[in-house]
Amino acid sequence: MRKRDTAGGCAAVRVALDPTPRQAGLLRSHAGGARTVYNAGLAHVRELLDAGGRPGWSMYALRRWWNGAKDSIAPWWAENSKECYSYGLECLAGALKNWSDSRHGRRKGRRVGFPRFKSRRASRPAFAYTTGSFGLVPGDPRALRLPRIGRVHCMEDVASRVGGRRVLRMTVSEWSGRWFASLTVEEPPAKPAPAPPKRGTVGVDLGIKTLATLSDGTVVGNPKPLGHAMRRLKKAQRRLGRMTKGSGRRERQRRRVARLHGRVADVRRDAMHKLTARLAASYSEIHIEDLNVRGMMANHRLAMAVADAGFHELRRQLGYKCRRTGARLVIADRWYPSSKRCSNCGSVKAKLTLSERVYHCESCGLTIDRDLNAAVNLRDWNPPVAGSAPETLNARGGDVRRADAKRRATRTPVKREPSGGESRVRLGAAPGNRDM
Repeated sequence: MRKRDTAGGCAAVRVALDPTPRQAGLLRSHAGGARTVYNAGLAHVRELLDAGGRPGWSMYALRRWWNGAKDSIAPWWAENSKECYSYGLECLAGALKNWSDSRHGRRKGRRVGFPRFKSRRASRPAFAYTTGSFGLVPGDPRALRLPRIGRVHCMEDVASRVGGRRVLRMTVSEWSGRWFASLTVEEPPAKPAPAPPKRGTVGVDLGIKTLATLSDGTVVGNPKPLGHAMRRLKKAQRRLGRMTKGSGRRERQRRRVARLHGRVADVRRDAMHKLTARLAASYSEIHIEDLNVRGMMANHRLAMAVADAGFHELRRQLGYKCRRTGARLVIADRWYPSSKRCSNCGSVKAKLTLSERVYHCESCGLTIDRDLNAAVNLRDWNPPVAGSAPETLNARGGDVRRADAKRRATRTPVKREPSGGESRVRLGAAPGNRDM
């Protein structure tokens, strides 16, 4: 898997490692050192805050503190590379900065809480190298050099993937019982990629029963990796819950559960990469819809299936792969009625339930698959011209309000009666109209 930065200055190469049992123990020791310094630094900052002080939590301030206190906190620190401790302090400094920026309104998104201590069992083992003699091994294309650990065999030819570029950083982490190395390599600014062969525009309708339906009639099935593995996961997790905490049998069972989850993620990732690579290489313009995934997951009957489909990951991969191939990615407006609109005459239905898998148009008599109709509408969607009024659901006859207009509607104040009765008033209705 290869990713490009939006600026084109660096790229990431992720490879699977094949360490020996001794090397696996050293990898866990380095990851444990990073977790230890993270927890020790967080405890130090909390003590100063509780005492009313103003501690410095920049990377350099935390490193000065660690250099003076490491002999008393971790007398065994010399057994691991100093880079693992720098990684733990780097993570702590970033977490504290995010909390501070969010607290003072300098960070967008949801509110970030104060950092918590990392658990040995719950946190993901990871550490990184930024300085020293790490990276490729000359003359050995299937190996990486890790200071204090030595030569670690890789599952593929990592030298050909790096391609002679300078390795700037190497992050080592454990995922589902397997160790991976992510190499950040230096790369010159990418030149604009030539446009792919002119094969027209395609609309892509994403769904749960079928992962994607293209406007040319192609249907891509949804592998549903979590749904298919749910029976085995339930059985494995029931066995895990019955075992004594801290025992060796429980640890082995926990690794089996982790491998099952890793298999689910691998199947989903493989399907995403195959679909997005095919779309980016085959079409010059791709139209998809801006799905409200969080709102879809509010329906608890569909939440697991929506999360299993991975809509956000598909959109993310399409973004950087279209930049790589020169294709154009167009995101349709979230409130565009692609499913309710007739792709032949343009009329919009007032209501369309999820159980209606075939679209029947009452105006022109068109009968078409629901997902294919939405894909054709997405293909024909064009961004609105600046200054023009946005199109609503009832632009062509449908008597339905836009969802954003519903959110802006205000509820009429309810008049409390002395007897305790209450008058219910319709949302946005006149005060004289009451629900019966």
